[in-house]
Amino acid sequence: MIETNRLKIYVASHEAMETFIEAQTVYVLKAAYTEMLNGCLDHPDQWDWYAIWMIELKDGTHIGELCFKGLSADGIAEIGYGISEEYRNNGYAAEAVRAVVEWAFSNPDITAVEAESVPDNIASIKVLEKCGFVLNGEIGEEGPRWAVYK
Repeated sequence: MIETNRLKIYVASHEAMETFIEAQTVYVLKAAYTEMLNGCLDHPDQWDWYAIWMIELKDGTHIGELCFKGLSADGIAEIGYGISEEYRNNGYAAEAVRAVVEWAFSNPDITAVEAESVPDNIASIKVLEKCGFVLNGEIGEEGPRWAVYK
């Protein structure tokens, strides 16, 4: 578990991921979270790099999730994140991303953390900028790629 001033961030267990997936009502999210669980099952030795990471306030209130989308052979991990609407605009996303990037860089094999954001997602871009990410010149499935380097 990672703790910040206001947050607890932790990797979900297999059972917790299954329960979380079952509760999803948005098909796109259900599919994405199912893909994460399958990545965990396919790569059990790299569970943390595929799992759903839960973001909670210190009092245990669930406010969002984040994930890595696997770990490339060249030491690059892609991150995705989301904060529930009622908790946005409080700096929680930046706090969580900053903490998890620091955790990732504690692994000697990690050289960079990347993320994608569509150009009109200003809030997400602000989070990336606050956490030291810069555009790396590549375009991914979800838009321009941002990276922060070790």
